[in-house]
Amino acid sequence: MGTIHEPTPVKLVVPMLAIAPEWFERAQAALCQEFGPADYVGDDLPFAYTDYYAPEMGPLLWRRFVAFQRLMDPGALAQVKILTNALEQEWSQEGRRRVNLDPGYLDAAKFVLATTKNYAHRIYLGQGIYAEVTLLYRGGAFQVLPWTYADYRSEAYHRELKQIRALYLAARRAARPPKDATRR
Repeated sequence: MGTIHEPTPVKLVVPMLAIAPEWFERAQAALCQEFGPADYVGDDLPFAYTDYYAPEMGPLLWRRFVAFQRLMDPGALAQVKILTNALEQEWSQEGRRRVNLDPGYLDAAKFVLATTKNYAHRIYLGQGIYAEVTLLYRGGAFQVLPWTYADYRSEAYHRELKQIRALYLAARRAARPPKDATRR
C-alpha cells in the first residue's frame, strides 16, 4: 500500500486568447486579484493555428501566456477553471466571448490544461471539469502527445513554457529548507 502525501505545488499558467490586447490586460488584472502577482507575462502572439474560434470571436486573435508567482495545489485546478469560465461569461457580449482563458498548471514533468469537454484521454476532476496532460517534459524539451493541439506543438509556445518552467524550478528550489551544514 502506498503512503498518501501532499502533492507537490505547481505553477498556475493561464494561456489567454483574445480579440484585442486590451482584453489581456483586463483578464490579467482580474486573475492577479484572485491568484496574486504574475511573475511571467509572455509576448502577444498571433493565433493562426485553427479557425475553430472564428465564428464566435472573429478571425484575428492573439495569444498571451501568464503565470503566477504563488504556487498552488494541483487539486485546485477545477476551481480555477470555474472562475475563468465565469470571467469569460461576464465579459461576453451577445453570447460571444472576447477573451478565452484556458487555465492549467506546469510542474517539472508536464503541462496540464483544464477543460469542460470530456474525451478518452481526459480525467474528470469534479464540478464538470476535466484535465488533460497536454505536453510532457523529457530530455530537456517539451514532447507532444497524440492529442496535443496544433498551437501547443509550436516552438513558440514551447519557448514560453520553458521560461515559465525555469521560474517554477527556481521557486521550488527556493522553497526547500537549507541543508544543515553541520551534518555530513
